[in-house]
Amino acid sequence: MSEQPRRGHLPRLLPACYRGFAFVHWVMTVESRATGWLKERFHAGWREGMLHTLVRYDLLCPVYCLMPDHMHFVWIGCSTHSDQKLAAAFFRRFTNGLLSPNRWQRESYDHLLREEERSRGAFHATCQYVLENPVRKNLVDRWESYAFSGALAPGFPDLDPRRNDFWEVFWLI
Repeated sequence: MSEQPRRGHLPRLLPACYRGFAFVHWVMTVESRATGWLKERFHAGWREGMLHTLVRYDLLCPVYCLMPDHMHFVWIGCSTHSDQKLAAAFFRRFTNGLLSPNRWQRESYDHLLREEERSRGAFHATCQYVLENPVRKNLVDRWESYAFSGALAPGFPDLDPRRNDFWEVFWLI
């Protein structure tokens, strides 16, 4: 199920694992853990790039969190044509322009959610883990007050994990 890693590279699953209806938790880190780029303007451009990526590769992003030196997001493939490895490469290129003069590290970390991790409760726990990052790093007391997190699904501009009905709405998408 996994490829042999190239020297100096992270081990990867076979490309087919990232296609179709896959659920993947991605983490991308800024080279040298550079900070100072996370501002509202970057967030707006990042969301635009994410939205283009989601449409282009037929994905949903039920949760994301931008941290001062890295980001977490979860993608769900919505069709047999979805390809998260291609989507990640496209997204990285788009957002590297926003990060300039910084860049994302060459390789990202990803975790393919297994079938048991896709159940409603387990999936909710994964998404909550992403949202709680700023609390664990003492940036905020409550994740709901963190400005650089949310959710994106094309056609659902009001989707927000801070809403009380978020999970009910999300499962209907």
